[in-house]
Amino acid sequence: MSSIPTTFQAFRIHNDAQGYRSAIEDISLDDLAEGDVTIQVEWSSINYKDALAATGKGKILKRYPMAGGIDVAGTVVESASDYFFPGDKVLANGSGLGENRDGGYAQYLRLQSDWVVPLPAGLTTREAMGLGTAGFTAAMCLHRMEANGQQPDNGPIVVTGASGGVGTVAIDLLTHAGYEVHAITGKLEEFDWLEHLGATQCISRHDLHWGQRPLEKATWAGCIDNVGGDMLAGISRVIDLWGNIACCGMAGGQGLNTTVFPLILRGVSFLGVSSTNCPIDVRKMLWDRLANEWKPPHLDEIIKQEVPLDGMTPVFKQMMEGKSLGRTVVKIED
Repeated sequence: MSSIPTTFQAFRIHNDAQGYRSAIEDISLDDLAEGDVTIQVEWSSINYKDALAATGKGKILKRYPMAGGIDVAGTVVESASDYFFPGDKVLANGSGLGENRDGGYAQYLRLQSDWVVPLPAGLTTREAMGLGTAGFTAAMCLHRMEANGQQPDNGPIVVTGASGGVGTVAIDLLTHAGYEVHAITGKLEEFDWLEHLGATQCISRHDLHWGQRPLEKATWAGCIDNVGGDMLAGISRVIDLWGNIACCGMAGGQGLNTTVFPLILRGVSFLGVSSTNCPIDVRKMLWDRLANEWKPPHLDEIIKQEVPLDGMTPVFKQMMEGKSLGRTVVKIED
């Protein structure tokens, strides 16, 4: 028998007659979604999507009440699966966690085994959550770009929203993989830090002038875009021949006002990146690469904050105000 307590703590989100609210609560396993693997959670993390869900600023959750958190890492304590056993270190991210089923902001969590990834030997559970969905997304961006022909010799890659979680990991990962990296951010005070992570050029988003023509002078060989909206439209006009734009965010808006000219005259590719719906075989492969040849060398520095389960609210507020920097991990106390 396992030693799962009768009740334990979770950060739960409600939306009912009393309004939209979130708080730490005592719950039991019966309050959680079904699954064949039960995990004692050690670490989670805070992503922009988590902040949207916790504050109600975005329509993220598909049902209520629910434990938030799209990332989780910990130890299996019970399993009806043939692939996982008590004592196994595991992680999960996306796959509907913190959206349509309970997520990692709980001391215990039940998951379907086909969403669970064995923790690679090169990562601790804390490091895995230091990467989390943000780092996984950065890796998926590079994976999709390279599968479509991107190589370091093609020229520099520009990263938008460069001071956030995806952006900082992307700069570190790309540099480590041999690419020249340029960074676009609105936080001028972070230029030195981004250069420390590997960016050879930092550009203020306030100083960007794209021009009005459907195609402007080619500046970069590719892009990892966290922003969307006008930023993505502008970037599309300055990517060189056969370059790739990995699209993974919408902090600047969900619209895209551009033309087909970058696609049909320069062969530019827009590559969609969805960490939520990534197939499990690709998911396992990318986590293995993140633990080995793609492990960001500055990961410990990219993890800017460590907070307990009851210390997340100020971080949510910080993210909603556009003041987040790097990654925040959540230590789930037992």
